[in-house]
Amino acid sequence: MATQAKRRRVAGPAGSDDDPAPVASFLSWCQRVGLELSPKVAVSRQGTVAGYGMVARESVQPGELLFAVPRAALLSQHTCSISGVLERGGHADRGGETPSWARGVPNLRVSPRARRAAEPVGLGAAAAGATPRDAGPGLALEPLLCALARAGPLAAPHVLPQGPISGTLPPARGSCDGLQTCLRMVAIQPIPKGHEIFNTYGQMANWQLIHMYGFAEPYPDNTNDTADIQMVTVREAALQGTKVEAERLLLYERWDFLCKLEMVGEEGAFVIGREEVLTEEELATTLKVLCMPAEEFREFKDQNGWEDDKSEEDSLTITDIPKLKASWRQLLRDSVLLTLQTYATDLKTEQDLLSNKEVYAALSWREQQALQVRYGQKMILHRLLELTR
Repeated sequence: MATQAKRRRVAGPAGSDDDPAPVASFLSWCQRVGLELSPKVAVSRQGTVAGYGMVARESVQPGELLFAVPRAALLSQHTCSISGVLERGGHADRGGETPSWARGVPNLRVSPRARRAAEPVGLGAAAAGATPRDAGPGLALEPLLCALARAGPLAAPHVLPQGPISGTLPPARGSCDGLQTCLRMVAIQPIPKGHEIFNTYGQMANWQLIHMYGFAEPYPDNTNDTADIQMVTVREAALQGTKVEAERLLLYERWDFLCKLEMVGEEGAFVIGREEVLTEEELATTLKVLCMPAEEFREFKDQNGWEDDKSEEDSLTITDIPKLKASWRQLLRDSVLLTLQTYATDLKTEQDLLSNKEVYAALSWREQQALQVRYGQKMILHRLLELTR
């Protein structure tokens, strides 16, 4: 039998609906469809990072059942309210309204790949606030930040809310176990009383979390946060240093060669983490090719990018950046500056917003989350500026 949460429901985060009805509605639906919820856990707004989530009411041991969802209640293209339309390969006509099955509500994804770490699906830094042409990241991300309270009733079956992984402490985690008749979520480690329970997301930057699950972790909690430098931005920075047409043509030749080596692409990005360069080989090779003397490039190109001995400069870590050749550091610095120019606001503006509790509290939930994404990215980029001085 499904167990109704006994924890007192309280208001959600700033900018969310204070009406507890969505939680009660969700739990009522759980009872109707036969979802089995352990009496040791509760669905709650209080004590959760994202405003909705599951909290341990009592200590839970590894292997204990957290909840079980009947197969008939799992959301899929076969069970959603427009299954007929999907089977015909058409599109529902809802007068411009986003269909409930497609809304960006944090959910429990059930698929043959359920145990794999979730992967990003293409929303990069630009959509998280790195382009002044947009009305602003908060507006651009609104569909992804729908909380259950604002999303309203979902087409049955419901989807289940999740919370984020902590960036500093190992989170209490559960694991999905799919059976013929139901989907079971069991604890995979001890969960102390009062702790929020998380499904495993893998290592994700804030922009990935906000894209896929509708929340971001406040700086500096997300140790997996990253900032992107678009590859074409590095090319643009290098072009700034050319003075005559011959130099421009040679630079484009170098770029084409990097494309041939599959080190760069028009849509790609160099990914910089807080402690490491995630695209180390690509960035190191790009800086090397774009900065090497013309004769050295000719020889390098003739060898098709192969060298007998790999030098230490081919390794690029965060701690290595101050030791790079001056030309490499300058190109990287110019690329960071161009990237920062694509944001509509500067770092000080973000810091002022975050330090003023009253102003920050007045922001909507989606504005707060978008601010955290931008701030984390800018902190990484500004650290690069310090390292490239």
